[in-house]
Amino acid sequence: MTYKTDYHIHTTFSDGKEAPGEYIAPAVSAGLSEIGFSEHMTLFRGPFDWSLGEDDAGRYLGYISALARKEKRIRVKKGMEVEYFPGKEKELFSFLEPLDLDYVIGSVHFIGDMPVDNGPEFYEGKNVDDIYISYFSLVEASAASGLFDIIGHCDLVKIYGLMPSFGLDELYRKLAISFRRYDVAFEINTNGRNRPVGDFYPDRRFLRIFCEENVPVCVNSDGHMPSRVGQYFDEAYQLLKDAGYTEMAVFNKRERFMIPF
Repeated sequence: MTYKTDYHIHTTFSDGKEAPGEYIAPAVSAGLSEIGFSEHMTLFRGPFDWSLGEDDAGRYLGYISALARKEKRIRVKKGMEVEYFPGKEKELFSFLEPLDLDYVIGSVHFIGDMPVDNGPEFYEGKNVDDIYISYFSLVEASAASGLFDIIGHCDLVKIYGLMPSFGLDELYRKLAISFRRYDVAFEINTNGRNRPVGDFYPDRRFLRIFCEENVPVCVNSDGHMPSRVGQYFDEAYQLLKDAGYTEMAVFNKRERFMIPF
């Protein structure tokens, strides 16, 4: 039996639909060994109703700690999905360093002051080639920051199905090399199947590149409702096997361990 984890879950603490406890039974039913909660934390912008505020972190982590102590059916892990902003690395480190977390997902939603996933109008009147180059550069910088354990939805920029005029192999290769160099894992984020692009993040055509570069991987749902916990995981694990992967990353107290699957 494959040891499965889902470390990318959102609840009513940020933009999810239910309280954390409501995700436990679906996680058990999906055959997961661990579930990890990772609410949005977007410092330096907002406030946003879809993100924790800086002052909410203690209350959130206390709640998840209590749930973890009580829950006997599944291991409960404490995470956070933190927005990366270039030039704010010292502030992000100072915020994260004292927190009792099992892992931190680093994500890029913003190019400048605008999120790339808030509607296709972001792309109107812009050069899609330039947007892709900018986005991938930001994701590389997030890996180089050393702040994160997992890079989330590393090609979110494709969410609306818009593609650049050039081939993408080089961008994905550079991304994979940066992940390996800075020793950070990436996720297969299955929630892309529920978005207009209709496919996982990252693009399945390039998973072999990450495997060739020996980048650790985990599979996450980015679930915002209990019914999406562990969604499409069988397909995702098969894609990893087809790409050459034989083990996955698990996390505890900001340490990474590899488990065969």
